[in-house]
Amino acid sequence: MLIHTDQQKALHYLQSCIDDIGSFGDILQLVIVELIYKVCQAKPTERAKFIRTVYNLLSSNSASVRYEAAGTLVTLSSTPTAVKAAAKCYVELIVHESDNNVKLVVLDKLIKLQSDHKHDLSLQQELSMDVLRILGSTDLEVRRKTLDFLMSLISLRNVKDVVSLLKKEVIKTYSNTDKDQNTKTYQQLLVKALHQCGVKFPITAEIVVPVLMDFLAEGNEAAAESVLEFVREAVARFENLQPSIIEKLLNSLSSIKSISVMHAGLWILGEYCTSESQIREMIDTVLESVGELPIVDTEIRESTKEDVTSSSQSRVTADGTYATQSALSSTTKHNDEKPQLRSFLLEGEFFLGAALATSLTKLSLRYHEVCSDTVSCNKLTAQAMLILASIMHLGKSSLPKKPISDDDVDWLSLCIRVLNDRSPLLVDIFTRGCRTSLQDMIGTIDLAKLELSESEKLLIKTDVDALINFTHLISKNDGHAVDELELSLLHATEGTKKKETDITTTALSKVYQLTGFSDPIYAEAYINVNQYDIVLDVLVVNQTPDTLQNLTLELATLGDLKLVDKPSPITLAGNDFCNTKAQVKVASTETGIIFGNIVYDVSGISGDRSCVVLNDIHIDIMDYIVPASCTDTEFRKMWAEFEWENKVSVQTNISDMNLYLDHILGCTNMKCLTPKQALSGDCGFLAANMYAKSVFGEDALANISIEQLPDTGALSGHIRIRAKSQGMALSLGDKITLSQKKEGGS
Repeated sequence: MLIHTDQQKALHYLQSCIDDIGSFGDILQLVIVELIYKVCQAKPTERAKFIRTVYNLLSSNSASVRYEAAGTLVTLSSTPTAVKAAAKCYVELIVHESDNNVKLVVLDKLIKLQSDHKHDLSLQQELSMDVLRILGSTDLEVRRKTLDFLMSLISLRNVKDVVSLLKKEVIKTYSNTDKDQNTKTYQQLLVKALHQCGVKFPITAEIVVPVLMDFLAEGNEAAAESVLEFVREAVARFENLQPSIIEKLLNSLSSIKSISVMHAGLWILGEYCTSESQIREMIDTVLESVGELPIVDTEIRESTKEDVTSSSQSRVTADGTYATQSALSSTTKHNDEKPQLRSFLLEGEFFLGAALATSLTKLSLRYHEVCSDTVSCNKLTAQAMLILASIMHLGKSSLPKKPISDDDVDWLSLCIRVLNDRSPLLVDIFTRGCRTSLQDMIGTIDLAKLELSESEKLLIKTDVDALINFTHLISKNDGHAVDELELSLLHATEGTKKKETDITTTALSKVYQLTGFSDPIYAEAYINVNQYDIVLDVLVVNQTPDTLQNLTLELATLGDLKLVDKPSPITLAGNDFCNTKAQVKVASTETGIIFGNIVYDVSGISGDRSCVVLNDIHIDIMDYIVPASCTDTEFRKMWAEFEWENKVSVQTNISDMNLYLDHILGCTNMKCLTPKQALSGDCGFLAANMYAKSVFGEDALANISIEQLPDTGALSGHIRIRAKSQGMALSLGDKITLSQKKEGGS
């Protein structure tokens, strides 16, 4: 092609037909975009001639041409008009493209474009409105990435518009009758997005809270729990919103269908119902939800009472005369028809009863502080004690499906004793200590977010002694010019390279010796891992003076590995060498093994083929695991769901617990979710949660629990790993065990 052989002729041809480019085919248009980029890179003064041409290609019929033209446009011009045109082109590609993988690739390009022009406020505002159109996609990963990107675009200028459009998306999920798992997950993502908007911009909290409170009565438990997390944070941060939130929560309490949501709702109401009227209304709501007291006597009476009704109907007998037939029917009341709290307690959920006891105790003690009428205070306390005693009596009876635990009995007894004695110390703990703990927890979360943002700001993107390239001073023969097309092609073929700082992470660590030095054929392989592909570059050396014919590298795999192409047979002269390549596809994060042999014929010698067995190559799982983060609620949920667990004993010569934790984090590529404040201090033991994600979307959880023995100072404990697949749990366990042996050996 002229672009590679004679660029001047190609440029001359382009200038002769520059007005007819729109009628060209997509392949020729792609070549023209590449030519314009290369010409403008070599001669920056030529940019003005071709910017209009690139603008016109943004309206091409080919999606590939529009994508490449948008990328070229922002390299030729950084004006706001050019950047907005490229961003709009990317959004249109995402919206109209049907392939979800293409959507994700273009979305990454859009995110990079925004990060390069993050100080352009007008771009942020226009882009936020355009990005919301991407939420129309049905793919969950696209929606998740879009919402994360949208949160980075929100400012005080556009937050109200964004919140109003997110409200419409929430209402749209309400009206969706077919609520599958993806719809429920999308609801949870919308709740988190509105949560972030409400906390970051308090002016939107009044709009967000009423919308989110409707989730409490929905069947989506995860979304309802996220709503209550936001409600708890909102009532703690915004005192002006407390009355409206409490009123809305009181109205929704009787319609809550989830036990965990009811538990959190009772805690919030018990903590933030502060006025006399709110406390009275809360007690009335609880009495209505618990039903007639005492519970045991009422249930026994209802179970023995029968509604006997008589019904009659006319029937025709065998001789043709009419006769009247009567029947007796008996009906009993099922749990579904009982009040919500009462049905939960009859199911045996007495931990909910313990949470109700805490709330009623707080309300009763606080009522004594705000109400001066002694008779009214004693009446409310007596009602609370009757509810608690009735719950305890129910737990010890045979009516519930599960008996009450000893811990719940002890807590109910303690709450009754506190209501009776009203000790100043316990009153202070119940009325003020719990709220102080909540404020401390929210402060810790804010501090962790601040530290994370500060650490991101302190990332060194360029070394202090790096060269500065001035575009107008770079000649076309200067090797410092960066070709974005070549760079993107390099990333596509070789992946993104990590910064090599240690001999254990350099290319030398990826070289595996396959045969011995005394074998007739010496072979070693360099492993190049690029996401889902593994390329084996095998060096084969003929250590004999004979010519080897039909030399074939025969490979096989064990695990979730698949050999894509087999190396072709080669002929190797005496004392000569050559390189051959083999490609392997990876399907999951599981330790795989590549094994095989080399077979060949010796020239001039008849007989059986010679064979050299190769050493096994173990694929490192760490090439596919990256650190990730999740909330405590998500971690606990995944920990309960994942069925595969691997327990590794701690055996190390490291005596410092924090150093050992850092060592485990480094060798497993996992991220510590436990805040630094919780790990500080010297108490003789350490417990932390760790989380990572594979490039295949698999989650890996780990919990480390260690203690320092007082007599020897050695560390003792266990590391528990949980994953959805057995291979990932076992592979991570083997990696930790191997790293402990290496550490012990060093």
